[in-house]
Order: sequence, then C-alpha cells, then structure tokens
Amino acid sequence: MIRVLFICHGNICRSPMAEFILKDMVNNLGLSDQFEIASAATSAEEIWNGIGNPVYPPARTELAKHGIYCEGKRAVQMKASDYDKYDYLIGMDSMNIRNMERITGHKKGDKIYKLLEFAGLEADCRDPWYTSRFDETYRDVVTGCTAFLECLQKEGKIC
Repeated sequence: MIRVLFICHGNICRSPMAEFILKDMVNNLGLSDQFEIASAATSAEEIWNGIGNPVYPPARTELAKHGIYCEGKRAVQMKASDYDKYDYLIGMDSMNIRNMERITGHKKGDKIYKLLEFAGLEADCRDPWYTSRFDETYRDVVTGCTAFLECLQKEGKIC
C-alpha cells in the first residue's frame, strides 16, 4: 500500500484537488487498491469548532469540469503523526514545506516533497486563492501527479 498525503495551507483548494486528481488517475489505471490518498492543511484557518470547511466552490467546479468529484471532503489539519502514517507527504509550495517540517520535525527529502519536483521543476504549484486561476492550478496538479506516478513506476513500486 502506498500512502500519500497532499498538503497545502488550508486544505480547501490545491491539496484536495491533488487528492482527488490522483485518486482519479489511480482508479483509471486500476490501481486504487494499492493506494491510500488523502489531503490536509498546515493551518487551522479553515477548521471551525473541529469541523473543516468543504472544498472551495471554484476548486470543486474545476474538478467537475474534468469529471472529478470531491463531495464530502472537508478540511483537516496535518498532525506530526502523519509523518509515520504516510509514505509521501507532498506539499504544494515552499511555505507548505517549511510548515510541514515544523509540524513533523523532519526535513524535506525523506518523505517530504514538493509536488512539482516530481516533474523536475522547482516551481510552486500556483495558489488559486490569490489568482482565481483554478485552471492553471489544475494543470500544475495534473503535471505533478502524472510525474509522481511515473516516478513510482520507474522505482518499481507500481506496474
């Protein structure tokens, strides 16, 4: 079982997009039973009285344009114990990476990655919260998730 946790600041845009895009990809490849895929936030800003906000409506709309649905997903906050639970903790940008390192007490490289690194890029996944360009974020996430699966295949972790 390959356990993947995608992380962004609030867990309402980029990381849930990545969660559901990768779930769709592995489902289409017939590999769903080999993966556990989730997403979380480095902050509690989108969590009120223990209940997380749902995926931001424009992010849901962008996913739906591609036949991907994320109904029922609510923001959750990353915990230090996630480092032991997951094989890959994948952040969307450099600030997420710093916060992930702070939360887990571990450094980038062991299990902590930035999504677009899998595609050989140093770039951050664009944050649609500031740009309103959910289409660009979608493309960034697809690029990163596709490259991630290719890396797993090259490493012999999936067929």
